[in-house]
Amino acid sequence: MEPVARQLRHDLAFAGAGRGRLGNSLEREFDPRTAKALGKLGLRTVDDLLRHYPRRYADRGRLSTLNDLQLDEHVTVIARVATADTRPMRNRRGAILTVQITDGTDTLTLTFFGKHRGSLEFHARKLRPGVTGMFTGTVSSYRGTRQLTHPDYETFGGEHGQGTSGTRGGGAVGPSEEQEAVDRAERPIPIYPAGQSIPTWKIRTCVEAVLDTLTNEDVPEPLPADYRQAHQLPDALTALRGIHSPHNEEDWRRARERFRHEEAFVLQTVLAQRRAAALETPAVARPARPGGLRDAFDARLPFELTAGQREVGETLEAELAEPAPMMRLLQGEVGSGKTVVALRAMLQVVDAGGQAALLAPTEVLAQQHLRTIRELLGPLGEAGMLTAADEATRVVLLTGSMGAAARRTALADAASGAAGIVVGTHALLSEVVQIPDLGLVVVDEQHRFGVEQRDALRAKAEVTPHLLVMTATPIPRTVAMTSFGDLETSTLRELPQGRAGVSTTVVPADRPRWVERTWERLRQEIDDGGRAYVVCPRISATEPAADGDAPLDTGTDGGEPAQLPLETGESARPRSGMAAVEEVLPMLRELPALEDVFIGQMHGRMSSEEKDAAMADFASGRTPVLVATTVIEVGVDVPDASVMVILDAERFGLSQLHQLRGRIGRGSRPGVCLAMTAAPPGSTAFERLTAFAQTADGFALAETDLRLRREGDVLGASQSGRSTSLRLLRVLTDAPIIDTARAAARELVARDPGLSGQPGLARAVAEMVDEDAAAYLERT
Repeated sequence: MEPVARQLRHDLAFAGAGRGRLGNSLEREFDPRTAKALGKLGLRTVDDLLRHYPRRYADRGRLSTLNDLQLDEHVTVIARVATADTRPMRNRRGAILTVQITDGTDTLTLTFFGKHRGSLEFHARKLRPGVTGMFTGTVSSYRGTRQLTHPDYETFGGEHGQGTSGTRGGGAVGPSEEQEAVDRAERPIPIYPAGQSIPTWKIRTCVEAVLDTLTNEDVPEPLPADYRQAHQLPDALTALRGIHSPHNEEDWRRARERFRHEEAFVLQTVLAQRRAAALETPAVARPARPGGLRDAFDARLPFELTAGQREVGETLEAELAEPAPMMRLLQGEVGSGKTVVALRAMLQVVDAGGQAALLAPTEVLAQQHLRTIRELLGPLGEAGMLTAADEATRVVLLTGSMGAAARRTALADAASGAAGIVVGTHALLSEVVQIPDLGLVVVDEQHRFGVEQRDALRAKAEVTPHLLVMTATPIPRTVAMTSFGDLETSTLRELPQGRAGVSTTVVPADRPRWVERTWERLRQEIDDGGRAYVVCPRISATEPAADGDAPLDTGTDGGEPAQLPLETGESARPRSGMAAVEEVLPMLRELPALEDVFIGQMHGRMSSEEKDAAMADFASGRTPVLVATTVIEVGVDVPDASVMVILDAERFGLSQLHQLRGRIGRGSRPGVCLAMTAAPPGSTAFERLTAFAQTADGFALAETDLRLRREGDVLGASQSGRSTSLRLLRVLTDAPIIDTARAAARELVARDPGLSGQPGLARAVAEMVDEDAAAYLERT
């Protein structure tokens, strides 16, 4: 289902308002059947159609490689007809036309069925041996031979075929028409993302029909003239013609370059406006106070801050002391000490008379933050208790599942200002929560929240509070500039001393001895005093998706579900779907390798009390094995946890795998991560797991993730159910464009905040913001 904002955008009254020809419905431009077919591709307005750019360009003289075609793949290929034969069907009435097409080396069969030989005459006449054309359909197999059944096609003589019928050409052509035909034959052929409802050349015909009638007045120009001139970019209409109907390769390359700049510039303008609006609102300066809570905290730390922690801390200290709101992203490797850095910033605000709120995405993580902060503060966080230090503050927790009495106490402490630090989940966003002197908002794991959610918490303060966003998911610089472009970025790469590290091995699920050895290795760690996580993608076998605590980051290429043995030594056999906690738990209890070992569980359907008890039993060693979902992905800190088995590992993306692995090896005990998978060697999923096993560098994995996955996934579109407006811009390879656009957009917004001098850009910005309900970059 489409998001409401996108549905609104395609509403006829809305789409046409102020958008001219581009806002026209395709039903108004084409016949109902064509408009319906285009609608199945998500194209409903003229603008949608024109922004449906070709995936690639073909050369009429260059044939496709047929050997690479995969079964069930919807393909468009250019090939030459080798043979064509029409014969009666053997077992029933009717005729069959079998056409062999070739790329010069390999062949592919085209099959057409008809009621009689005459009904196939049109196709037989058009598909004569020697004819070259473009053919589209879904690859299937018949008796071991790959084929396209009733494919659509376009021969380069200009004829089209559609299954069992086609359009006929005819009539004499004049010299000018003949020359035009020769010119067209030499042009690149745009190949569009298509579907079974409509082939690529039909899309091309529709695009050309619209494009031929457009004028410059019909096409708004989002890019400022001086920017286009500086980068030698064509205007919007010229670029549309160049990308859809190029005369040569240079045309479509220049057009693509222009639209990459446009996408980057519009996006960076949205972010620049958001940042400028935030910075226009004054904040309360919260300078450091010598001899205060923060200094006392530093004095009692049992370890020395890393150089990175000190450097980032100095940056935060300086920005908190300014009357303009701090807006900063703190990213760092798993276990790099972001919490300590954030806590020092919160204490600086408390020293200055304010309050701080820490927003966490799950109750498990909120509880973990509460325990960590209280342990680090000791008497400094026990205000109101006999054991409190002289200048202590109070730390309280607010979650949705708290009892009424505990909730009333926490709300009262937050509202009265007695609590200097308030930790919570989405419950902090409730209208009943009052934090009157909120000076700093810390958002942990920002990719789990939207822009509106973090701003809703900031809005509780009478004066705009400072903002610190944290993420343990390493973000390449260019992604940070797009996903978090309204924030400045600080990075922690250095890990605290004493960490022993983690080794990772990919375990093929169809190798019984490897699987058996996995559980034996787990038992060895337990006998040596370690703790073991066994991670499953879902809670129960009846659930179609993952645990509700975190979105399932599949990133999979559709491999078969993992296979698990029911007993040690038994051959692995297919399971019905992904590994589930409720199935794996009893299976592990029956394994001889884990005899007499107490095994616990944790997942999103358990109450907060049950989760707390499960984690306490696990940390103490009462249940040294914990079967869990991704609820343990972030924030859980058990120093003795030394081994993790990830079942159906191909079901998770690289960033999520890295987060999970970060739960072990957090103390002096070396960690062992065993990623079990049924993904076949050579598949994208297996390649991703191989990369995961080869490095523990989260930033290197983030770059790999960006190469292996679609741009929309990286920017959060596939995870949130939205499509992305970044159609051509590639955040990994287009860093120079993003850099350039960011600087230019910020400069423009600084001198013209309302974009009054750039109506085309203002319209593009408004459409982007509206389309995703002011949260286009929300990474949920």
